[in-house]
Amino acid sequence: MTAPAYRQIAAELRAAIERGDYPEGAVLPKLEEIAQQYGIAKQTAREAVAELENEGLVEAVRRRGTVVRPIPSRRRLNRSRQVYRDDRGYYFDPTAQPWIALETPDIGWGPAPRDIAPLLDVRPGDEVLVRDRVMGNPDTRRPTQLATSYLPAPLARGTRLAERDTGPGGIYDLLESMGHGPLQWQESTSARMPTPREAERLALPRGVPLLRIVRTTTSPAGTVLEINDTRMSAEDFEIGHTITRHTSAEPTP
Repeated sequence: MTAPAYRQIAAELRAAIERGDYPEGAVLPKLEEIAQQYGIAKQTAREAVAELENEGLVEAVRRRGTVVRPIPSRRRLNRSRQVYRDDRGYYFDPTAQPWIALETPDIGWGPAPRDIAPLLDVRPGDEVLVRDRVMGNPDTRRPTQLATSYLPAPLARGTRLAERDTGPGGIYDLLESMGHGPLQWQESTSARMPTPREAERLALPRGVPLLRIVRTTTSPAGTVLEINDTRMSAEDFEIGHTITRHTSAEPTP
């Protein structure tokens, strides 16, 4: 089956970008010029360029046109599968340790998202406590991640967990002081496309996915106390691990 015309044009423009015909910061031809060059309608040219935008290869820049985006230098988050602590409380990787909440946390009650509900042992739509924060560099004030905590309503209602200021050490110190510790954690990493709101808050260019780390906090008995959903730019960050040899992989003498 022959690909639609706009995809054929997008493939040619993509190849030109990969070859370096249009280096980083270069401006693609105008839609009228693309249409004339390939003998297509202007709308078809627009669809071709939109496909490249959706892939994150180019972006529309006011008063310049469609510009080839640079390949960013990703910062590695070394998830050593350890929990650390400083004077502000627990944290989970050294890269993020200096980040702070750039805005007043948004605290409220709302329905559990359908992908979070089973992790929290509640039904989709059940009311839960939602603690939403925008984290970032304290010097540049640039947002680096969105961190949302979901806590079961029976656990949080009527406690300091539902207040904006949970005291020194945050919700984890508070949970342990409430008798639920020592806390235990598990986490998983995945990726997805951002919602329009998430893209706006993190200033994500079109076509850039989210790197998503979902952490489950449990009591020693295995009771789920919190689900933390952290999202950041998959273009700016990558997850790194140190690989060590298992005894079965020791070099042969």
